[in-house]
Amino acid sequence: MEFFNKKNPDISFNIHIADVAALPDTLSEAEKQVLSKDSVKFIRTGNSWYVKTPDTKLTDYEALESLRVAGSDLVSELEIWTDGRIVIHGLAKHSLALAEGLALGSYKFTKYLSKKTNHQLSELYLPEVSDSELSYLRALVQAVYHTRDLVNEPVITLNATALAQYAVDLGKKLNFHVEVLEKKKIEALKMGGLLGVNKGSIDPPTFTILEYKPENAVNEKPIVIVGKGVMFDTGGLSLKPTPGSMDSMKSDMSGAAAILGTFEAVASLKMPLYLVGLIPATDNRPGENALTPGDIIQMYDGTTVEVLNTDAEGRLILADALAYAKKFSPALAIDLATLTGAAVLAVSKYANVVMGTADDQTFKKLEEAGYQVYERCVRMPLWKEYRDMLKSQIADLKNIGGREAGAITAGKFLEHFTDYPWIHIDIAPTAFLEDSGNAYRGKGATGTGVRLLVEFFKRWIDEHTK
Repeated sequence: MEFFNKKNPDISFNIHIADVAALPDTLSEAEKQVLSKDSVKFIRTGNSWYVKTPDTKLTDYEALESLRVAGSDLVSELEIWTDGRIVIHGLAKHSLALAEGLALGSYKFTKYLSKKTNHQLSELYLPEVSDSELSYLRALVQAVYHTRDLVNEPVITLNATALAQYAVDLGKKLNFHVEVLEKKKIEALKMGGLLGVNKGSIDPPTFTILEYKPENAVNEKPIVIVGKGVMFDTGGLSLKPTPGSMDSMKSDMSGAAAILGTFEAVASLKMPLYLVGLIPATDNRPGENALTPGDIIQMYDGTTVEVLNTDAEGRLILADALAYAKKFSPALAIDLATLTGAAVLAVSKYANVVMGTADDQTFKKLEEAGYQVYERCVRMPLWKEYRDMLKSQIADLKNIGGREAGAITAGKFLEHFTDYPWIHIDIAPTAFLEDSGNAYRGKGATGTGVRLLVEFFKRWIDEHTK
């Protein structure tokens, strides 16, 4: 999707969001009867499509999501009937939701196709929507597109070094500061988690620090966002079983990609927010001098960890980053990671699992943001008893806690490395979807986290400017 506009193009295809009772006479009574059925979302007549307004029984967030889904369902139909230029008529909030579904549902990762499909939706015109709302949607969709591109890119062309360079280029483009720590600096800092996971790879690790600090920022202390950047996860010597379990593991850097997408959106929109991003990145392979189950490593903060499963590697690199975040004295830190299969088992593909030490008001704000963009969050407890599951006889911690409460014990491990308000978001359930029945999220990378964080930041800014 290239851009959104308020003005009608000379040649266009119209979409009208309308109540069934208000449909024009150009629709026959038979067509109106069809559209009145619950199972029908839209109908075409001439050069126009009519999309039903949401059921009044739905909550506001459900209504908006129904229009996003309708927009996504329309994509394949519209590509047949139009030249890619579409005008959407309706209430602003309805037009925006439908446009968002159309735009995100139009995403295709075609970089490596020899024969590309030329016919696709490219321009959306929303006459009833304000310029600021259009700018917001444009920036958000572009950021999600670029996040999906990063996650869909294979590790053969996107290793830790390439991801760091992407961050540098993005910072130059959008005028925020980026610093990349190479392996020697990481060694000097004694980031044993990141270095330990990297021991099996011939590609060096990177630790990327992003800082966006506009003069009108509403917060003196930054919000720090941390993204897991495992560029490919074989499981290390605790090799993932095959077939199938390793196929999508290029997506194990979805958290890192979401951090970059969030910075793109925030900087593009010039949001008044002091934001720091931390991305520890490496692949996890069983080669070279790879970590062995039973090894003990020392983390950036001095904590010793007994590594009993090398496939529980994400928490090792995140722990170094969360400990490093202390130097910023953050008002809040949020990490995003495709961390555990246990989170998938808990909530399937319909939500993210969250936990942390931030106050209830902050979690409520995150929950509300999740409903608004339909990236819902299910909060899990971090009771002290879960810490006992991480006790080691020979080190300060072990990196796994057993089969039970796997998503929680992973979060409990991370908590050890924080001393500030913190939220952990396990995006393993939603970041990369294998089937195609996911509406505008599509098959493959979804860009989870970008829309959620940007909506959360909007609410944070509103609260701090009252």
